[in-house]
Amino acid sequence: MTRKIAVLGTGANGMSIGADLTRAGHDVVLIDQWPENVAAMRRRGARIDMPDETLEVPVRAFNLCDICTFRESFDIVLLVVKAYDTRWASHLIAPYLKPEGLLVGVQNGMTTDIIAEAVGSHRTMGCVIEISSSMFDPGVAVRQSPPPRSWFAVGSIDPATRGREEEVAALLRHSGAVDIVEDIRATKWMKLVSNATTLVSTAVLGLSIHQAAAIPAMRELMIQCGQEALDAGVARGYPTLPIFGLKSDDLRQSNRVVDTLLDVLLTGFTLPSTITTVLQDWMKGRHSEVDDLNGLVFAEANRLGLPARMNGAVVQLAQQIERGERKPSPDNLELLLQLSSPD
Repeated sequence: MTRKIAVLGTGANGMSIGADLTRAGHDVVLIDQWPENVAAMRRRGARIDMPDETLEVPVRAFNLCDICTFRESFDIVLLVVKAYDTRWASHLIAPYLKPEGLLVGVQNGMTTDIIAEAVGSHRTMGCVIEISSSMFDPGVAVRQSPPPRSWFAVGSIDPATRGREEEVAALLRHSGAVDIVEDIRATKWMKLVSNATTLVSTAVLGLSIHQAAAIPAMRELMIQCGQEALDAGVARGYPTLPIFGLKSDDLRQSNRVVDTLLDVLLTGFTLPSTITTVLQDWMKGRHSEVDDLNGLVFAEANRLGLPARMNGAVVQLAQQIERGERKPSPDNLELLLQLSSPD
């Protein structure tokens, strides 16, 4: 029997994954909360602009309000919404997930347990995603990292789903390389280390990741954000695990873990023009995932009694930007350094 699949959240990443699954012949629907995006996909399909090719894929696209008209349940739902939308989106789709179905959080942030609260851990699969992409026009995703340069990790959190990881991995391999991992929570925290290094810090400066990392003082600041996140993870009991297709030997130097992750991200997954999802959100006048990234690191470090001055400074400036009190600018680097100073 053909499995029924849904991609809930079809921004740049979700649309790209949905198009890849459609091209591979899977029975998949794309569901999104942006009406113009759904209308564009219905009108001309999903357009995926990549460095070496452009795909135009006819897809079945639905608005959130269409979910109540679905008569069949899904075997697998890939949840590709912002971290802060996880709770309501999980509850929304829960009645349409089969009793033995899987809801997969293909997201940044520590969202796996939030999903489990909504649908049960026996129907939850954790996932890490690394795709560089953007979307500014409805129905058009600009994907800087095509499938050969994209990466996922998949892992179970419940004995009931042990051994089912391959069901999800087989789907995601249409969009990139996939590792099946034993400790998905620790793996997601390692991705949080990478995200804390890059996503908000570079957005505060209004620069691409490459531009920001090329500034020595900024690179040092980024590394410190990541190190604070790594230290918090270790204090929580998470092992330091390889991600992005790295091996354990690649992280043998404990004082070089964050540097290594940043270098791999710069050389393997992003282009010089790649701006982060956080900066994209601010350019659109939207709320970003600040609180689920550096904000989470800062809060957890404080709970554990660890210093996190750099993450605190990044969050403080980011929240000012979100309130409209400040704009992303390279001039913010000096202020970041002042705010994070121990003096």
